[in-house]
Amino acid sequence: MLISNTITSHQNQENNMLSNRVQDALNEQIKMEGSSSNFYLSMAVWAEENGYAGVSQFLYKHSDEERFHMLKLVKYINERDGKVIIPAFDQPKSSFESVKQLFEELYKHEVSVTQSIGELVGICLEEKDFTTQNFLQWYVSEQLEEEALAKTVLDKIKLMADDKSAWYHFDRDIAGLTATSIADTGGAQ
Repeated sequence: MLISNTITSHQNQENNMLSNRVQDALNEQIKMEGSSSNFYLSMAVWAEENGYAGVSQFLYKHSDEERFHMLKLVKYINERDGKVIIPAFDQPKSSFESVKQLFEELYKHEVSVTQSIGELVGICLEEKDFTTQNFLQWYVSEQLEEEALAKTVLDKIKLMADDKSAWYHFDRDIAGLTATSIADTGGAQ
């Protein structure tokens, strides 16, 4: 009986561990999420320096959210007995021509994060790591929301064009702006 329990315990320990490939990919995603947090933070500082209090508040909040995404990955790797590598981050861009350009770059960045999450899910499927693949579904849904939000902001910016009154209201209202993706509505619109 003792030998049987030892073998079962050893098998469970092996089943809880991440493959090196999945662990490396998760650590790369940690870097992506941390870089995203810094990118949002840099944009928030620029917005605040240029008098866009609402935009800066919106971006500071999203910087915190991206850091939370990073920490969630860190905790997951630790729970799976993996090795977390906290990376150095490149300095993000800190100067923008306009709020429009800032949000265009934000949208492109979110698309790249979505691609990164998709590649990570693909690696998990190839490695038959269904536990991690399941864990990552939260990120898949989150990215749908992030892209929808960035697209909503860009659509509002296009509608405003050069209307200074509209820009005033936009800056005032953006701090509370959220968007729901089609995934959140169960497909109903």
